[in-house]
Amino acid sequence: MAAPGENLKINGERLWDSLMEMAQIGPGVAGGNNRQTLTDADAEGRALFQSWCEAAGCSMGLDSMGNMFAMRPGTDPEALPVYMGSHLDTQPTGGKYDGVLGVLGALEVVRTLNDLDVKTKHPIVVTNWTNEEGTRYAPAMLSSGVFAGVHTEEWAKDRVDAEGKKFGDELKRIGWEGDEPVGARKMHAMFELHIEQGPILEAEGKDVGIVTHGQGLSWTQVTITGKDSHTGSTPMPMRKNAGLGMAKVLQLVDEIAWSHAPHAVGAAGHIDVYPNSRNVIPGKVVFTVDFRSPELSVIEDMEARLKAGAQEICDEMGLSVEFEKVGGFDPVKFDETLVGRLRDASERLGYSHRDIISGAGHDACWINQVAPTAMVMCPCVDGLSHNEAEEISKEWATAGADVLLHAVLETAEIVE
Repeated sequence: MAAPGENLKINGERLWDSLMEMAQIGPGVAGGNNRQTLTDADAEGRALFQSWCEAAGCSMGLDSMGNMFAMRPGTDPEALPVYMGSHLDTQPTGGKYDGVLGVLGALEVVRTLNDLDVKTKHPIVVTNWTNEEGTRYAPAMLSSGVFAGVHTEEWAKDRVDAEGKKFGDELKRIGWEGDEPVGARKMHAMFELHIEQGPILEAEGKDVGIVTHGQGLSWTQVTITGKDSHTGSTPMPMRKNAGLGMAKVLQLVDEIAWSHAPHAVGAAGHIDVYPNSRNVIPGKVVFTVDFRSPELSVIEDMEARLKAGAQEICDEMGLSVEFEKVGGFDPVKFDETLVGRLRDASERLGYSHRDIISGAGHDACWINQVAPTAMVMCPCVDGLSHNEAEEISKEWATAGADVLLHAVLETAEIVE
């Protein structure tokens, strides 16, 4: 199939204007966004997106998890659609680009094809996946997970937020529950454009990153139990300090991750200490160890070494320890043909690029289980994301969308 010419590019100004207009909905307190899933702000952002899609001649589909599918027809009614998109929901203190660039960059591809009257054999669909962030309703990538058959719809709709409100009830409340069965759509391919959320591309001066793999993730909740006692009157040899045990285990976690450098990482982000009083030696700690790697064997090794090492540490200190696997997913290898098209597009357009492994989860990671999938990333300033100070440049956004345009066109097949 013919590759598009290198002079075929998106309208970077229009893409940037769309990003800035969407950012007016659900503004944060420090220049970013708070447009959490299934809030009134989410509903408003969805309505704006739908109006833009319909103005671009697309028909909107909506499934029963609230996933939005804007379709530009192809010339062959039997050809499976080429999908592209990401998510419009944000963190409570999120930026203007995480997820949103992937949705509006995909819409800009459709607008560009309309401007140039380019027809494709395969239909092209722009997608907004519901609740990618997983902040209000855990886990992340919830609705794409239902689409891919990872979660059941009933289980997903029973998820509750911090106020006890159910996902299913809130989806109905904001008016974005569709009739289409989740996962009924068949895909020819799926592309996702996203900001890197890490510092590598900017540090190396690369215009785009071609995502070859998504890191697998393992969350192990560790509970260490000792004995609460007075910090001043308990002799050192008689202490059962669960906090000190945790400190030694966290040192072990760091050593384990370093042993699999450079692609493996590990840390504990969620920590609870009991009774959490200034003058009481902690009698209990609960923390979650987050290990990630693009290789399943490495994740399994890190999990095993954590359990063995933590058990040994706690035995020596007279502490008890329990482990519970509370989350995770296997590493993802994206489709080599689609990845190759993204690389070729970067070369054709003269954009500097490098292969990269995604350290975060994305909707594409679940869709990869049911259709050929690939991702392209653009840099972000200082690698900062999930923060209102998240920033990218207009040029970076344009480069990523240009590469997306070319790879999608090659996959959807231009009709001369």
